[in-house]
Amino acid sequence: MKYLIINGSPRKKNTWMMVQQVQKNLDGSFEEIHLFEEEIPLCKGCYNCIMKGEQFCPHKNLIMPIVEKIKEADGLIIASPVYAMNVTALLKNFLDHTAYLYHRPEFFTKKAIVVVSTAGAGQKKVANYIDETLRHWGVNKVYKISLACGGKDSLEREKIDKIAKKFRKDMDSEKLHSPKFMDIIFYNVWRAMALTDEPIPADKEFWFKTELVKYDFAPEVKLGIIKKIFAKLMFNILKRVM
Repeated sequence: MKYLIINGSPRKKNTWMMVQQVQKNLDGSFEEIHLFEEEIPLCKGCYNCIMKGEQFCPHKNLIMPIVEKIKEADGLIIASPVYAMNVTALLKNFLDHTAYLYHRPEFFTKKAIVVVSTAGAGQKKVANYIDETLRHWGVNKVYKISLACGGKDSLEREKIDKIAKKFRKDMDSEKLHSPKFMDIIFYNVWRAMALTDEPIPADKEFWFKTELVKYDFAPEVKLGIIKKIFAKLMFNILKRVM
């Protein structure tokens, strides 16, 4: 397996020690991206990536190589400490640059594990935020490790190992999980928007070029009969509303 680590911490302390503990439970190769080394400028909020396409991002030379590495990886490890009850500015800035993936999800066969540490509180909230973002990207399954850490001795290795082993077992199985109902809703929101009279150009191109516009959900991921009916119902409602 090939894993990509995206480290959102500006240093290598508690969060990074948790990542290293996760790695001990996985077999494969690891590539590390430390966002503090990438020196990505702040997202300008220009909407180019959403309206025109990600290739029009003014910082594409820094963002697109990371996105390509995500595409090449089998699994992702996303890490951040809690800063002011949220992810670090480094990670938030990177996620802001990938806002177009909310409109044009594509990582339906990927699985991820999220690693969050805090010296106080907020770890579950931050882990849930990263989880939600990855699911908007299309990521099939997200595991979460969120701990309050006072130092190396309090990293609760048993808990880290337990979740990391579940992640590894899931990765080895190559099984794709059925999406949550909310993921089906958002998928069909953007799918329906691509069929409006005045769609976002980049969205329309993506949904038709990939042919995802034809499917209730990504064709690689099987839906049970209930979720198939739900997806069709949501799509028809959304298409009429929009």
